[in-house]
Amino acid sequence: MNKIFVLTCLLCIAFSLNSTAQGNEIDSLKAIVNNGKNDTNTVNALLELATKYLSTNVQLTIDYAEQANVLSKKLRHSNGYALSYKTIARGQFTQGDYVKALQNYEYSLAVYDSIGDKKGSANILSNMGNIFFNKGDDVKALELFLKSLKIAEEINDTLRMVTCMGNVGAVYALKTTTYKEALSYLLRAYTLSEAIKDDNSIGAITVNIGEIYYADGKLDSALYYYEISLKSVEGTENEPYTLNDIGQVYMAQKDYEKAIVIQRRAYMKSRSLEAKSDIAISLIGLANSYLAKGDLSPAISSLHEAEVISNEIGSNYSLRDVYTGLSKAYTQQKDFGNANKYLNLLVAIKDTLFNEDSRKKLGTLQFTFDIEKKQGQINLLTKDQELKEKELSRQRLVRNSFIGGFAVVLIFAGIFFRQRNRISKEKKRSDELLLNILPEETAEELKATGTAKTKSFESVSVLFTDFKNFTQASELLSAEDLVQEINYCYSAFDEIVTRHNIEKIKTIGDAYMCAGGLPVSNTSHPEDVVRAGLEMQEFIERNKRERIQKNQPYFELRLGIHTGPVVAGVVGSKKFAYDIWGDTVNTASRMESSGETGKVNISGETHELIKEKFKCFHRGKIKAKNKGEIDMYFVEGLV
Repeated sequence: MNKIFVLTCLLCIAFSLNSTAQGNEIDSLKAIVNNGKNDTNTVNALLELATKYLSTNVQLTIDYAEQANVLSKKLRHSNGYALSYKTIARGQFTQGDYVKALQNYEYSLAVYDSIGDKKGSANILSNMGNIFFNKGDDVKALELFLKSLKIAEEINDTLRMVTCMGNVGAVYALKTTTYKEALSYLLRAYTLSEAIKDDNSIGAITVNIGEIYYADGKLDSALYYYEISLKSVEGTENEPYTLNDIGQVYMAQKDYEKAIVIQRRAYMKSRSLEAKSDIAISLIGLANSYLAKGDLSPAISSLHEAEVISNEIGSNYSLRDVYTGLSKAYTQQKDFGNANKYLNLLVAIKDTLFNEDSRKKLGTLQFTFDIEKKQGQINLLTKDQELKEKELSRQRLVRNSFIGGFAVVLIFAGIFFRQRNRISKEKKRSDELLLNILPEETAEELKATGTAKTKSFESVSVLFTDFKNFTQASELLSAEDLVQEINYCYSAFDEIVTRHNIEKIKTIGDAYMCAGGLPVSNTSHPEDVVRAGLEMQEFIERNKRERIQKNQPYFELRLGIHTGPVVAGVVGSKKFAYDIWGDTVNTASRMESSGETGKVNISGETHELIKEKFKCFHRGKIKAKNKGEIDMYFVEGLV
């Protein structure tokens, strides 16, 4: 049986970075990182980028997470600080640098404990257990997995319960006398993981179940669970592990050629990820297939390569399999000197992994966990009388101490702080309301001087949208449902424009207007606004599909963009409004009305500014109301 697959409580990215959608998302995140704002949004974008590269470029994962770590510390952003340490450790774990990974997990655990985030603490305890598991310290691994499970059950965190049950089962699966306990934990975990539809958990748990059936000689059952696992982990950093197990089944079935093809696929995938542990396992799998086929030379070569890597990362389980393979291979070559050398190394490593003391400690830890769990349930129903008396005594002491003078101080302090907090909250609320109406720079100018100057901008990209079938949909919806659906769409648009550094100008009925390049001028606004337009159309299309499935009326969207000069300013004396004027606004409106649903229609002026980065279809010169003929293009995606 291979080294058992344990879960890390991190959701895997189960899709390719080469896809257009994924590329667009990464570009959007990089735009947030590069906008120069040192805020929590930038921290979150850095951490999302780090996670997305976990399956393709682990060093980038670590680099982005380290940037997030520095910034979150500066901002005192505790959640970001804890998550950045965890993400750094995850990358180092994948690289096989267990010492650094453990150190950063401990830093993360300290932060989560300090802010009382039990879910985060349970996560880290499980991940630390994985490191000790890979180092061959099953006792320490089980201790950490059980601590994690205890917390997960306390807070009713189903995902962590799945993870912990799977990991406890994984430890037991290594002990030939505890397969029954292993399957008990793993099958419970599999049921829960299917209920929450978590692919990462399903992939890890089913591969472990498969390994138990493999060890029991039930190859068809093993392959059945391995195939379920592969479907869940394909495209992630966990794919090589499952591929190796599938190759092992084909080897046992004496289909050596198929086994070698699968093992090579696992090896190439793990090399691309720079995942040393998986590289070693893949090489061992290849070597075993070569040995079974009778090809001794490539088998020995693969095993020596695996030996170097296993020693680098200190993986005792991989070394056990390497020494087993080399002792067999050299024996078949009649090189008895080397065969004896690796046989002695094998005996030594087995003594480390399977000593009787470790087995006793495993049982003791499980027993302790069960006792503590039952005691915790009892403590919920009864309280120790002595503790009750101590608490009552403490309360009487507090009540009788410094009642007079201290009470007066508390009253005055309470009045002072309550008044100060009320003023602070009201000021914060008024500032937030103002920022919902006006751009930040304009709001600050208005607060400082009482007025906001009108400004001219040489280049601004203006976007208009309109729901084509708004009237028909409104006839089929109640007034409440109609407003709710419009609000749902506009809220999504607000999130998109904010992410792309675009200013929302206004909504008029079912029309939405925004602009890039103001109130602070920039050169990226044509590209920013086009990206936002594509995302708006993607959102509306997804929403349309969902509503069709529910047999509900849906909106379709026309969207137009034009780039040119505008004048911007604040109008009104009682109800302020930030607005823009100029022929550019009128032309952008014509781009919308001359477009088609589902398309991003742009003018020739905008096209000239974005044509190097986006694929566009030239529609020719289209007649627009009161504007004559205008060159128009449909944006089809990134170049």
